Amino acid sequence: MRNIFLLFFAYLPLVMCSQKPDNLKDKFANYFLIGATINQEDYQIIDKDNKVLKIVSEDFNSVTPENSMKWMHSHPEYSKFTFSNAQKITDFAKENDMFLLGHTLVWHNQVPEYVSDIKDKIKFDLHIKNHIFQLVTRFKGKVDMWDVVNEALNDDGTLRETVFLDMMGESYIEKAFQYANDFDPNVELAYNDYNLYKPNKRAGAIRIINSLKEKGIRIDAVGIQAHWDLHFPSIKEIEQTIIDLAETGVDVMITELDITVIPNPYELAGIAREEFKKFEGDKKWDPYQAGIPDNVQKKLTKRYRDIFELFVKHHDKISRVTFWGTTDKYTWRNQNPINNRADYPLLFDREYNKKPAYYELLDIDLSEKN
Repeated sequence: MRNIFLLFFAYLPLVMCSQKPDNLKDKFANYFLIGATINQEDYQIIDKDNKVLKIVSEDFNSVTPENSMKWMHSHPEYSKFTFSNAQKITDFAKENDMFLLGHTLVWHNQVPEYVSDIKDKIKFDLHIKNHIFQLVTRFKGKVDMWDVVNEALNDDGTLRETVFLDMMGESYIEKAFQYANDFDPNVELAYNDYNLYKPNKRAGAIRIINSLKEKGIRIDAVGIQAHWDLHFPSIKEIEQTIIDLAETGVDVMITELDITVIPNPYELAGIAREEFKKFEGDKKWDPYQAGIPDNVQKKLTKRYRDIFELFVKHHDKISRVTFWGTTDKYTWRNQNPINNRADYPLLFDREYNKKPAYYELLDIDLSEKN
């Protein structure tokens, strides 16, 4: 009888290993965290949409507040902080034992006008320090990583002209990281940016990372924003980006992942953002209001598989992959830069159903990738 039990328990792990995972977080559990964002500001997901929460809790083990911790929402007035929506997401993450990313401490966008009205440089510096102090200490022990500085670079690798650069000089980045570290030495700290597949911009990010490390200021990770399309950037460009950033010695994260399937009017050279309104309702820029065609769905499915096979190949360098949203119903892509469009960039459709791309990711063979 004892031998029978020994044979049974010896066989049991083989049976368990042969069972295919039926969700994303289990599928890639040995490779990287799988994350999603919750947009509490625009859609009140936690208060109104349990279907989305079910998707997040079942398929993801990392969560990011899409807007709730950004300056305009967390610090709307000079001496006023509002943390209610951020706290709801924090509580959700804790209840579901999820990694929580704080997004973001210093970013030139979505900043209240009063910040630009602070003309005294010493006062400005103190205000930035207090802003970081309030957020970092408020969520200390709850947030696992902060995007400390977001999108500080132009595409040519130079520092973007912002109120922070104007008032604090180039040192604003190192000060932000140092302040965050001082207020919580245990939380991980990251720099996050888009278009890092462009060599000059990637070189700028590498300079930021190396400069911080040379000065003894802690940086733990760099985020590659992945707002990509069906063809661009190429897999080769994405791979080189991962390799180059990993060589700095920090973790690489794929952040803000979504794949647009509709035309991008940003390609129109010289057009001002306010002019995008004239394209609303134009089928050229919004071709799939009736639904995504099968041939486009197949392209999206293949694109996601190709991208994830690359991530798996370099899983030793990548600690997290986060989708910017959960379902096509709520994606920012529907409104940016033209309102009321129908885009299909995520793994769940507008009716909360899993798309072919979702099942394609579950079908990736990991047996030879360990």
